[in-house]
Amino acid sequence: MNLEDFIRNVPNFPIEGIQFKDITTLSKNHAAFKESCDKLFNNFKNKGITKVCAVEARGYVWGGVLAYQLGAGFVLIRKPGKLPAETVSETYELEYGTDTIEMHKDAIEKGEKVLLFDDLLATGGTAKAACNLIEKAGGVVAGIAFVIELTGSLHGRDKLVEYDTYSLVQIPVEE
Repeated sequence: MNLEDFIRNVPNFPIEGIQFKDITTLSKNHAAFKESCDKLFNNFKNKGITKVCAVEARGYVWGGVLAYQLGAGFVLIRKPGKLPAETVSETYELEYGTDTIEMHKDAIEKGEKVLLFDDLLATGGTAKAACNLIEKAGGVVAGIAFVIELTGSLHGRDKLVEYDTYSLVQIPVEE
């Protein structure tokens, strides 16, 4: 099954000139969603993962399933002000400005092996910031997983060379 066939392109969303990759068309199809979850699980099942961290919001869909399949705990990574207890945060650079993500300070125990999941790898900024959060908390990033990786001019994987990074679908972007 070619999972890319289940990803919808939405032109000019959220802003003019962006070709948004919509994975809700993949998740609504039982066979495609199951295959995507099974491939992710099979890639990481022997890594000794004890926690899965996922970046909001689409990351929660696959992240929760992976945590269940791996017999691991599940940790939410959110935008500032969304988590109720004490948090740790990481600010990172965007093409135009900065952004910040947070997770609960007590979400990860020292030495735990953590799988990070996000729906899409573009520039790598969010994933690298999430890895920094995990490591600040004492966790070990055992892997990073994505449904989609945009390859080519964005060079997102370059920020993640020290990690075991896996993506289900690679889509080239124009230079």
